[in-house]
This record gives sequence, structure tokens and C-alpha cells, in this order.
Amino acid sequence: MADADDVRRLALALPHVAEIDSDGLDFRVAGKGFVWSYPERTPGKPRLIRTDIAVLFVGDEAEKQALLLGEPDLFFTTPGYDGLPLVMLRLAEVKVERLRELLTDAWRMRVPDALLSDLDEAGEARGELLRHREDLEGEP
Repeated sequence: MADADDVRRLALALPHVAEIDSDGLDFRVAGKGFVWSYPERTPGKPRLIRTDIAVLFVGDEAEKQALLLGEPDLFFTTPGYDGLPLVMLRLAEVKVERLRELLTDAWRMRVPDALLSDLDEAGEARGELLRHREDLEGEP
């Protein structure tokens, strides 16, 4: 299952991502947030930054509802996020490969069109690197 380190590693592997200095996780592309730590607010208590829960940009209300209804063990929301295209993701419940998909989708929804092709180029370069590594491991 995933954790904050996986979020950091996967988010920073996406092109043009900046990590914002914060108490938890906060990743942006072109100045737009796509994943960050959940700032839990309990009346009468200081805000608690939850690095075990990620807030994820999902694009629109239909996608939000599909995730909440389809995978309630992974996703939830709070009244403070009503009307916003955001869901909370329980990191301990999500597999790393699924997390990669979710982060990439969130990134795609926030990145400017002019930078979108950089993901494909980065993926091709990563694929070449993996093939080269496999070739080296196969040598005596």
C-alpha cells in the first residue's frame, strides 16, 4: 500500500511539478495544486496536517461522485469540500500503481495544454531507461 513517500516520488516524476514547502505534501503544476496533504480541522483544536490522507484534484463533480460511490474504501469527502472537485484519498488503502494513475490523472487536469505532451516524452524516456537497465541486467 502507498504512503506519503510514494506520493512525493510519483508526483515529482511528473513533468513541471513543483513541491511547495509545507508541513505536509503540496504539489503543483503551473501553479495549480493537484495533490496535497489533508488539513484536518476539528472545532476547538489546531489544524492537523494528515500525511496519511491526500487531497486529490478530480476535475468535476461527476468524477468526484463516481470515485466516492465506486470506491468508498479509498475515497471520502467532508462538508468543507462540498462543491469542489476534490476528494480525500486514504493512502494506506491504495496500491502504488493505482496511486500513480490517480496522480497522473490529477496532473493532466491541471497542466496547461502546452505542457501536456511533456508527459508522453517523459514516459518514452523512462521506457528507454528501463529497457536499457533490463539489457544491462541480462549481460554476464
